[in-house]
Amino acid sequence: MSSPFLSYITEQMRARRYRENTIRTYCLWIKRFVHFCGRRHPREVGDQEVEQFLSYLANQCALAPRTQSTALNALVFLYRCILCRPLGLSLEFQQSRRQPKLPVVLTIDEVTTLLRHAPGRYRLPMQLMYGSGLRKSETYRLRVKDIDFGYAGIQVWNSKGGKHRRVTLAPELFPALKNQIDHVGRYLAEDRQNPSYQGVSLPFALAQKLPNAPFELGWQFLFPSAQLSRDPVDGALRRHHIHPSALRKAVRATAQRSGIDKQVTCHTLRHSFATHPLQRGTDIRTIQSQLGHSDLRTTQIYTHVLQMGADGVQSPLSQLGLDKGGVGNH
Repeated sequence: MSSPFLSYITEQMRARRYRENTIRTYCLWIKRFVHFCGRRHPREVGDQEVEQFLSYLANQCALAPRTQSTALNALVFLYRCILCRPLGLSLEFQQSRRQPKLPVVLTIDEVTTLLRHAPGRYRLPMQLMYGSGLRKSETYRLRVKDIDFGYAGIQVWNSKGGKHRRVTLAPELFPALKNQIDHVGRYLAEDRQNPSYQGVSLPFALAQKLPNAPFELGWQFLFPSAQLSRDPVDGALRRHHIHPSALRKAVRATAQRSGIDKQVTCHTLRHSFATHPLQRGTDIRTIQSQLGHSDLRTTQIYTHVLQMGADGVQSPLSQLGLDKGGVGNH
């Protein structure tokens, strides 16, 4: 960490059980705010400088509303939990107005092509993102025990907003999942021979309540890293999950290799999971539950995609009786 102050913030966030990604993001925004204020300590500035910083992000940096909101959340945490001097409730700043993007959705044929070209190590994670509607972070944080073969489901724990949910699991993936669990078991057997190995990391205080759990198969990450590494929290030698950037790059490279021109990300597979069942008539409330959306309006964006395309409004050009060759063909 670059400064004792940021190190202290990191310790405080870990004590409050914030995720490591959130800790890094908040520290980056706090550091950027400090630089914006001419390296003055946040204790020396307040609401006015926060308003100027947020307006700067909207006007000069043209950041998306969600990014600006993340920066605001970081500063709210800083002043409320670290400096014990909460920001005012009526901050006045220029809000980002960039329109939210419509989700990129693949056709069923495009998903088939994408998964067919996926590299062996990342095919199963990609199949789960599409087949179960998982977020990227939900996928790489899966533990062996989260897979329920008996009821064809997956337990998703402590997801976005700290929520839990259960999602569907395609029976067609059972053989691949069982092979993956065997692979995890071989890693675990190898690791337990290493006297320095201290087991997989567990959330919250479970390691104290369940001292044997870090060495049990059920608690191991379903998609483990190929290498042991030091835990950034306590320095223990552990086997973590695959790196998020590796999964992101694999999806992008696979899309390019498949000849798909759309901007494909991990979330594109989740978007496609939501859209395809809607095309088949699945109730939107069911899709909302599977995706873990708190607000139905978030899920309704997928009905908008369908209603404004081939499944909804018919183009008036289709009524002209033209062949598929287009206007002017002879």
